[in-house]
Amino acid sequence: MLLRDVTHDDVDAYVRMRCDPVMMAELGGPLPAGGMADKVRRDARQAADGTAWIKMIVPDPRTPGEVAGTVTVWTHDGDDGPMSEIGWMVLPRYQGRGLGGRAARALLERARDEDRWGEMHAFPATTNAASNGICRSLGFRFVGEREVEFAGRMLRTNHWEITPRADLTPE
Repeated sequence: MLLRDVTHDDVDAYVRMRCDPVMMAELGGPLPAGGMADKVRRDARQAADGTAWIKMIVPDPRTPGEVAGTVTVWTHDGDDGPMSEIGWMVLPRYQGRGLGGRAARALLERARDEDRWGEMHAFPATTNAASNGICRSLGFRFVGEREVEFAGRMLRTNHWEITPRADLTPE
């Protein structure tokens, strides 16, 4: 597996992930395809300037054009000030291979090694068994259920947190 920064060429991958009813079932339904080029442009800019880690998951480095999903770390305003969040998406044909967990672990390890981002939060839907399982397997602490906004929609999620420097368990 390879993680690479999102680039302007990833619009098709974003459409396949964010505009597909199956992919977006846990996130309130598909987003409009018309906004994806702008979203990729903004994400590529943030990845390039280092304000967010927005990585494309490439399952086989020998085929770098094949994208299985994304894993992202970013900071946003939370209830008590800025908070760091990690999230991931894996396309259906690549699910069940451990790619989401390995990709999330790779960014958590990088955050630990660079001592960056501090405590991280994850908010998978309460019904998303796979993503909640990734949180458990990586050593996140369950905080409780919480309503969060995503793309203008309110979602019922599980709130997980981890401090990579202190909590990330060795493989």
